Amino acid sequence: MPDYMYLLESRLSPEQRAVLERVQELSRSQDVNIYLTGGAVRDLISGQPIRDLDFTLEGNPVRMVRELEKGGARIVRESEKLRHYEMVFAGDADGSISAARDDYYERPGAKPEVRFAGIMEDLRRRDFSINAIAISLNSQSLGLLLDPTNGLADLEKQEVRALSIHSFTNQPIRIMRILRYCARMGFKMEQRTQEWFDLAIERGHQKRFETADVGNEVLSLAREDTAGASLKLWEQHDLLSAIHPNLQRRKPDYESLQKLVRVRGDLMGAGIRSRVQVPNLYFVLSRLKPREAASAMRAMEFTSAEIDAVTDLVPEAQKIVKVLKGRKTNAPRDAYAYIASLPAEMLAFIEVELPNPKILSKLRNYLQKWRPLKLALPANELEALGVPRGPKFDKILDQLFDAQLRGRGKTPEDRTKLLKQLAGIKDEPKKPVEKEKKKRKDEHAAPQGKSTGSAPASAGASAPASPGKGTAAAPAAPAKSGGKPSSALVHGATAKPAASAQRPKHKSAKKSRR
Repeated sequence: MPDYMYLLESRLSPEQRAVLERVQELSRSQDVNIYLTGGAVRDLISGQPIRDLDFTLEGNPVRMVRELEKGGARIVRESEKLRHYEMVFAGDADGSISAARDDYYERPGAKPEVRFAGIMEDLRRRDFSINAIAISLNSQSLGLLLDPTNGLADLEKQEVRALSIHSFTNQPIRIMRILRYCARMGFKMEQRTQEWFDLAIERGHQKRFETADVGNEVLSLAREDTAGASLKLWEQHDLLSAIHPNLQRRKPDYESLQKLVRVRGDLMGAGIRSRVQVPNLYFVLSRLKPREAASAMRAMEFTSAEIDAVTDLVPEAQKIVKVLKGRKTNAPRDAYAYIASLPAEMLAFIEVELPNPKILSKLRNYLQKWRPLKLALPANELEALGVPRGPKFDKILDQLFDAQLRGRGKTPEDRTKLLKQLAGIKDEPKKPVEKEKKKRKDEHAAPQGKSTGSAPASAGASAPASPGKGTAAAPAAPAKSGGKPSSALVHGATAKPAASAQRPKHKSAKKSRR
């Protein structure tokens, strides 16, 4: 048997795991049995993304709900009659907590009598087998899978199977619901279920929808990526008129719904989770006149907060567009700070409904450049440089991010240098490099005397020595070239000895004259 607790820990997000642990802790302290049920288990086993954590408790869940509220959870919708609470848990995780119950029908199609019961009765009274699976979160049976209707086999066969021949008669809204599951999961109806479905349509059970039930289905559809596919199946069976009589003719904005799926995928790729329920609702009803859309939402018993969120979506988006076009967000730093403060679903809605080249450029920069830079700030490196965590630590990282937005610190070396500069850390002075001494002298250089009177010899001639100082250089032998004296005898030190050699000739001449 698979280890379902290990599957949960590996498939849930950190926020969802924290909610699971908190609920288990409260169930132990309050001594009640609690189970993970419904869509969470179905999506876990089928490999679908786990969007909601649905908990079923044997007893009254109000105490647990109040404790969760103290920890930051908030109630979105509630039914005191059914003891059912749809919530956004701490950490922004969606889910619900409800009491285990059984629905008793005096006759098919009658209003059910609600009887609070145990977990097995609760699973058997559900709509489809794939939703009638639970995992125990209790200490004595932790991880035990409960599947009284063999829903695992239907998940393997990728079929949706109703649990009773009176399933659509007792609750006609299941006609819309089964089509939504088929579109969302890519499943088909089990053969007998298909026959029961066709019979319910033939008998006109779709005309018996209660508007509040239709509202719940529309809200559930708006939270899914496959809203467009589900709406098309509803349109094929003439069920859009249950939302508003004119919607079957005017149709939802399928193109915008498809664009929204793509944009949401881009946000998820950047690590941003967006709640697209309100934008989806807007595009479902956008072809209706504003007055008709508001009337439809009131008829489906939407809360005033839900109605206001849809009707105010466009005016709020226009205000944001005006700011993004203005001077206040021209600088990358200002644009990043403003975009980061906006809800992710608003970014998605603006890109689909109010596209503008300048705004789209800023949104792309935010997702692809600025936000990755922010997430990659070197906190560990700064800590390794000896800066303790605190206000100064955060300020340095903030200054580094600002510098990177201006194009500085692109390489790791530049970033480290910039970090040290911002932290006031000076590099240690480098030691002077000793010059290597020359081991050999130039073999072609002439040796020089240590005497102060000696001068460097010029090429081709030597300077005459002073009388009485040093050793006189010997006169160079005259070179014979065609009977003419060599040029070496005409220039330099050899000229004077040549003149002194002629003096005795003058003396001999004087003697001969005498």
